[in-house]
Amino acid sequence: MPRIELSAGPIDYVDTGGSGPVLVFTHGFPMNESQWRKVLPLLPGYRCILPTLPLGAHRQPMNPGADLSQRGQALLLAEFLERLDLTGVTLIMNDWGGPQFLVSEGKADRVGRLVMVACEAFDNFPPKPARPMVTLARMPGGVWLLMRLLRTKFFRHNPRTYGVLSKRGIPDDVLDDWFAPATRSRAIRRDLAKFAISAPRREVLLEWSGRLREFDRPALVVWAPDDGMMPHDHGRRLAELLPQGRLVEIRDSSTLIPEDQPERLAEVLVKFLADTGAAAERTG
Repeated sequence: MPRIELSAGPIDYVDTGGSGPVLVFTHGFPMNESQWRKVLPLLPGYRCILPTLPLGAHRQPMNPGADLSQRGQALLLAEFLERLDLTGVTLIMNDWGGPQFLVSEGKADRVGRLVMVACEAFDNFPPKPARPMVTLARMPGGVWLLMRLLRTKFFRHNPRTYGVLSKRGIPDDVLDDWFAPATRSRAIRRDLAKFAISAPRREVLLEWSGRLREFDRPALVVWAPDDGMMPHDHGRRLAELLPQGRLVEIRDSSTLIPEDQPERLAEVLVKFLADTGAAAERTG
């Protein structure tokens, strides 16, 4: 897997290559590129790039002084796009909503399209079901305890923890991969805690979200009406806030639409991309 050294530390990423339109996928907390493993094979003709950001499932710890807050992570993503010299990208997020802060930070010049898939928005940082875990992360030894609990099937699949994210259930081997770095590394637990407790005040979050009205390029909001993490009305509100926003709802799914409805999500993405001038490169 390629790795790039950024100001905060080393970032691993997947790059499918090719000369097709560039899609950059971000992930949730603590997750990695495998969040999109079901969707990528359904997107031939696109160059798909998936950085593993330091949200707690990253494989190498960040520099001790790195800013891993919500804002810091957005700035790190902007640095990643700049270092790879990516322009006109379609930025696609799911679960973690922080990539939208490229807009509020004035760093969205390399983003040609924005796709928000069942993600945090407005004052929903973190979502209510995740707040007990964030409280635990604030306590001395709390992240160590959290990672031990997440090794058990009862806790990890509980509807109050990661069980709420998928109606189909996330396979244990995928969860093992997500949780392994912070389980084995004290430095990565440090990074995880720095991010987990970093959400700013409600007033600040709403101000940042309000800046989305300045994003004057195509935007797609994909929401799951049955989601237990992201409020149903947030999808509509986002689509109305974005000047070129459009809303598509995908039923029979929870937050991780790439897990529950990958085929439908890929269909929606491909149509949006084709409609907005980023049709797939012809293959074969």
